[in-house]
Amino acid sequence: MTTESAGGAEPLRVALIGYAFMGAAHSQAWRTAHRVFDLPRTPEMTVICGRSAEATAAAARRLGWSEWATDWREVIARDDVDVVDICTPGSSHAEIALAALQAGKHVLCEKPLANTVQEAEQMAAAAAKAAGRGVFAGVGFNYRRVPAVALAQRLVADGRIGEIRHIRALYLQDWIVDPDYPLVWRLQKDQAGSGALGDLGAHIVDLAQYVSGQRLTGVSATMETFVRKRPLPAESSGLAAAGDAGAGDGEVTVDDAAVFFGRTESGALATFEATRFATGRKNAMRIEVNGSSGSLAFDFESMNELHVYDGSAPGADAGFRRILVTEPDHPYMEGWWPPGHGLGYEHTFTHEIAEFVRDIASQRQPSPSFADGLAAQRVLDAVERSAADSSRWTNVATD
Repeated sequence: MTTESAGGAEPLRVALIGYAFMGAAHSQAWRTAHRVFDLPRTPEMTVICGRSAEATAAAARRLGWSEWATDWREVIARDDVDVVDICTPGSSHAEIALAALQAGKHVLCEKPLANTVQEAEQMAAAAAKAAGRGVFAGVGFNYRRVPAVALAQRLVADGRIGEIRHIRALYLQDWIVDPDYPLVWRLQKDQAGSGALGDLGAHIVDLAQYVSGQRLTGVSATMETFVRKRPLPAESSGLAAAGDAGAGDGEVTVDDAAVFFGRTESGALATFEATRFATGRKNAMRIEVNGSSGSLAFDFESMNELHVYDGSAPGADAGFRRILVTEPDHPYMEGWWPPGHGLGYEHTFTHEIAEFVRDIASQRQPSPSFADGLAAQRVLDAVERSAADSSRWTNVATD
C-alpha cells in the first residue's frame, strides 16, 4: 500500500544522481513544481547521490534532499525510490539509466542522452521495453519548456507560418575563451562525449526539430578546437573557475565550436552554430523559423518574448510583432505571476518536472522521450562524421 503525502496526492519518490550545476537546477524544480502546479502526484526528494560523501552531504542539506548516498547502484535498488533523475556526465548516462529501468524505476536523464549513438540506441530500446511494464523515461531538453518556445511550436503546428522553408539556430557561449581555463570534464571526450556540439548543439538540434515538427535528414559540418591544451584542474568535477589549476597541461579532446547546415524531411534548409568561443556571449540561444506565410524568432536573452511575422499583412503595416508571453493562457503561465511579470531560466526545469510528473501519473510516454534524445544524438553523430570527412554531406541515421 502506498502512503499519501500532504494534500492527498500519491507521492512520487525521487532519487537524484549528481549534485553540481544540473543537479542544483533539477533540485529547485523538484522542490517547486507541485507548489506551483496542481500535480496528480507529489514529488518527494528522497535521496541525492554523488561520489564525494562530504560534498554530497552538503548538497543534500543545501538543496533539500532527505538523505544522501555515494553508490548509485544501492540507490536504484531501494524500494522507496520511484524515479531516478540522472544529472551526471554523459559517460555514465547509459549505465545508470539502463540499470534503473531494469529495476523498475522511471528515469529522467539530462541531455545529451548519451555519449554515442550506440548507447542512445540501447537506452531508447530499453525505454520502449520498459514502457510495456508501465515504467517510463524522458530526456531533459529544458528549453522546450520556455513558454515562448512552446508557443512557437504551437503556432507552427497550427499552420500559422505555412510551409517551413528555413530554420536558423545558434547557441553562443564564451566560458572557455581564456586559454588558462582548466581542463574540466566537459573538455574531455571520454566523459563528455563531445564539446560545444553535444553541450550546446544538442539543445538547438532538438529545438529545431521540436518547433518545426520535422526531423533533419542530412548535414554538412565543420568543427574546430581552438585551444588544444589546457592546465590540469586541481579537481576534475564540475565547472572550475579560471585559474583553478593543478600542475601541468592536458589535451582538450572535444570540439570548441561546430557549424553545420542541413535539410529536413520536407526539404527545408537549416543552419546551426554552437560555440563556447563567442567572446561576450554568456548564454545566447536563438532560433528563427521562416515559412511560406510567416516567420517566428526567439532569443533566450529575451526569453519572455516571441517575435511573429504575418506574411498576409498589408505591406504598409508589415513587420515583426513582439508577443510578451506572460498571459495566463500562454503555455505554463497559469501557475505563475500576473501578466508582464517575466520568468527565468530556472522555471524551464520546473515546467519540465511538472510535465514529467503528469506523464508518469497518467501512465503515458513522457515527452521529450528517449526516442527524441536518440533522434538528436543521431544528428550529432552525423555532424561529427561529416566534419571528420572534409564536410562531406552525411545522412542522419533512422530506424
